[in-house]
Amino acid sequence: MSLQNFLTMDPHLLLSIVNMKLRDNHESLEDLTRSYDIDLQALCDKLSEAGYHYQASNNQFK
Repeated sequence: MSLQNFLTMDPHLLLSIVNMKLRDNHESLEDLTRSYDIDLQALCDKLSEAGYHYQASNNQFK
């Protein structure tokens, strides 16, 4: 599933997709956002609105 329309996605579905991609394909959030050419801050803000925050030590949002 593409992340290009992440701003319109349900945040819980987005969380699942982002964490899967971080776990399976990317070493960091910066790597993921570069790979999909999406704004890092906008992604963090979208997930933060639902109460999720990036944990660099685990490379996932919780």
